[in-house]
Amino acid sequence: MTIGVWILGNQLSHTQAALASCSSEKIPVILIESLQHVQIRPYHKQKLVLIWSAMRHFAEELGEKGYKVTYEIADDFAVPLAAWVKANNITEIRVMTPADKPFIQLIQDMEKQNFPSLEGKITLVPNNHFLWTTAEFKNWAKGRKKLLMEYFYREGRRKFNILMVGDKPVGEQWNYDKDNRQPPKGKLNTPPAKWFEADEITQVVIEHVSSLNIPTFGQLDEKLYKFSWGVTRNQALEVLDWFIHVRLAGFGTYQDAMVVGEETMWHSMISPYLNIGLLHPLEVVQAAEKAYQEEQIPLNSVEGFIRQVLGWREYMYGLYHYVDGDYSQKNYFQHTQPLPEFFWTGETKMNCLHQVISQLQNTGYVHHIQRLMILSNFALIAGLSPQEVENWFHTTFIDGYDWVMQTNVIGMGLFADGGILGSKPYAASANYINKMSNYCQECAYNYKARIGDKACPFNFFYWDFLDRHRQKLVTQGRMSFILNNLDKMPVEELEAIRKLARDWFLLIPSMGLPHAESQSRGE
Repeated sequence: MTIGVWILGNQLSHTQAALASCSSEKIPVILIESLQHVQIRPYHKQKLVLIWSAMRHFAEELGEKGYKVTYEIADDFAVPLAAWVKANNITEIRVMTPADKPFIQLIQDMEKQNFPSLEGKITLVPNNHFLWTTAEFKNWAKGRKKLLMEYFYREGRRKFNILMVGDKPVGEQWNYDKDNRQPPKGKLNTPPAKWFEADEITQVVIEHVSSLNIPTFGQLDEKLYKFSWGVTRNQALEVLDWFIHVRLAGFGTYQDAMVVGEETMWHSMISPYLNIGLLHPLEVVQAAEKAYQEEQIPLNSVEGFIRQVLGWREYMYGLYHYVDGDYSQKNYFQHTQPLPEFFWTGETKMNCLHQVISQLQNTGYVHHIQRLMILSNFALIAGLSPQEVENWFHTTFIDGYDWVMQTNVIGMGLFADGGILGSKPYAASANYINKMSNYCQECAYNYKARIGDKACPFNFFYWDFLDRHRQKLVTQGRMSFILNNLDKMPVEELEAIRKLARDWFLLIPSMGLPHAESQSRGE
């Protein structure tokens, strides 16, 4: 009996479950770059470089450790897998269970179609790149009326003994979110991000990606739009260390702030590395906890960061595998407007959207408030199709995968699940954007105006959203105050708002995702 391990492009850890399940380092291992797979949807060019370069570096590391490594660049997965199985007399293929449900289905379908006679078939080994297993999350969720992230987060703190003194939270409170919402004032002097020069392997991948004649998103060249992400575990550890010792202290207070020219602020920028296995969430939260204990890093910063990883990230993964199979098609508000063309080009007079989408084109990354309160907020109040928006997020972000984008966008960003994930819609007018950023200072629109030629679309869409969905929103307890303000609005002004919202889509060209099948496919 010969066991072989197939390693996927987002499973690049030496301790990943399929490798760990084997007793010898002499076993056959295969990694495959599938050109067919990256045409399921158009991906960001820099994401393709990140994954393929990281895969090639990881394959080299495995070879140095004694594994019998096969690396294939092919059209699909099945043909090179079959050749590898035959060449190595493999009777069982082991794969760490993919985080994305569509890829699990892809493997199961491929087993039936391509390997019906394989003695041991394909064995899925439970994924160990998360802190909670899917079974543990289901046990936590079972019988609960509301799956509130805050309660899950607290359970995670207890379970992994993070920022705890006995059974009490350090500092006598669980959540310091109220201390982490300061608007940007004056010169912030944010520390630079940790970037890297492309090595020889990465340069080859960049040339390969640039030569592909397939739909992609984003910028990539040798001068203006250089690929600067890390591609190895050692580089990912450098980014984590840089964040812990240089950025973490300032992270909490201004984590919701947005400033032109200060795109990454104090954010960690480790999500691309976590999501392909170069970092593990436990080492990340323990590093932050250690910094609090040994370096007196402010508790609000440490707790706020740990909540993102131990709370939100684990919660999104667990919920993704817990909810019904039709979750991706949820559309609570029945929104159907097409995606505006500027979501692809960044060419819009709305400075906030122009800045955020331009940054996304250049790097594949914007931080969580830009995602939630600029991109998702606009999509929600303008009534864009949740499915088009979720596919766009998956396409454009360097850290985007089915498991993280589905619940984040459908649930948190667009409230399209009707409150399974969130307690209220994250809808806001231009007033919030002006408070938490300096985007409005250089904008063609007036952030104070709700009607007129200079009215900010965030304003008239916001009030139109409240008006259109009053009956559904009134049942959300936290919306009553703002709905009372809607009731006080003059009838003439409300009618003008409705007309602006209605006419806006007649003036703005739309552009949907090129591949319709992408709605049901994962990484």
